[in-house]
Amino acid sequence: VREGYDDMREVNLEDLKLEDPEVYRLLFQGNTTAVFQSESRSAKDLEKKLKPDCFEDIIALMALNRPGPLGSGMVDDFIARKKEQSQTGQGKAEWYFHPNLHDTLKSTYGVIVYQEQVMRIAQQMGGFSLGQADILRKAMGKKIFALLEKLKPQFLEGCEKNGHDVKIAEKIWKDWEEFAAYAFNKSHSISYSHISFYSAWLRCHYKTQFMCALLNSEDANSDKAQEYLAECKKMKIKVLPPDINKSSGNYSVLEEGVITTGLSAIKGVGEKAIESIVLMQPYKNF
Repeated sequence: VREGYDDMREVNLEDLKLEDPEVYRLLFQGNTTAVFQSESRSAKDLEKKLKPDCFEDIIALMALNRPGPLGSGMVDDFIARKKEQSQTGQGKAEWYFHPNLHDTLKSTYGVIVYQEQVMRIAQQMGGFSLGQADILRKAMGKKIFALLEKLKPQFLEGCEKNGHDVKIAEKIWKDWEEFAAYAFNKSHSISYSHISFYSAWLRCHYKTQFMCALLNSEDANSDKAQEYLAECKKMKIKVLPPDINKSSGNYSVLEEGVITTGLSAIKGVGEKAIESIVLMQPYKNF
């Protein structure tokens, strides 16, 4: 941001409210070019279908937008159940395998999305210790199918011992066997979601500064820079050519909605020359 631009504010990202409606409106529309982990076509399509309206939904998006979940049908179940719950105000009992699992699976509408949910179910129904549940998590995360096969009898026997129907236990395990191919841990997804939310918030509330920073992060001739320039046009942000009196070395914000290209974009103008030019601004005449 050029000196003299008076809209300078310090933002503490950790103080942001995760319920900001403008951020969710951005996600609804799939306008997430330059938003962390949300730039791909699959991410944008998923956002428009899912219509996230809370931070838990963003966490799920981070885990669901991968080839395994997208190809398995679980994403379709997640979207359909979220839509149904939004309309009726509550989920269906059959979504949750067993009433005891409602609290564990309610944030994902009965769909098992995270490794941590598997660990909790193994404890609740199969009587696994925390250590045993973590071994199960590792077997899924690392796709160690031989270890999973060894743990299956322990889970089924534990469920029966705790008074649970073995048929339900077998159905849960069958889901886990399919889930193991694309298991994701929620702690990882939460970390990604915070960065995604922060970048979406900046795009909403400081769009000119945000796009200016992105342009400066890329080589001026790269495909990514061209993509960001096109996005600026879509966002109605003007990107002006270099100006002898207004430009610095890099892209900079002149005012809200206006970015000027840096002098470094001019072939043959080096760093020392730029320092000298900027030091003498403004120039009265040729």
